[in-house]
Amino acid sequence: MAFGRTPKPMNELLKEFMKKIPQQTELKRGMVLYQWPEVVGEQINSVTKSLKFEGNKLIVTVSTEAWRFELHANRYSIAKRLNEKVESKVVKEIVVRT
Repeated sequence: MAFGRTPKPMNELLKEFMKKIPQQTELKRGMVLYQWPEVVGEQINSVTKSLKFEGNKLIVTVSTEAWRFELHANRYSIAKRLNEKVESKVVKEIVVRT
């Protein structure tokens, strides 16, 4: 081993790096936007017109009032799953708009 150290797994090194970079919050927000389709599923993703952050709020625009109501009713569980996916509490609130 080089310099008498044992190699660390790549995922461990990435977690250490993520803790040290100053843009960690912005990076986590980007990860949330990337994970949206996987977390909500194909059907909800297909009616999602836009996603953006305003502070700690995730603003979701959907195509119909029916979908707005559906996402509004499930916004806490969606936020929890997104936060778990990126291992951070970056989504404090989800606001759903049409």
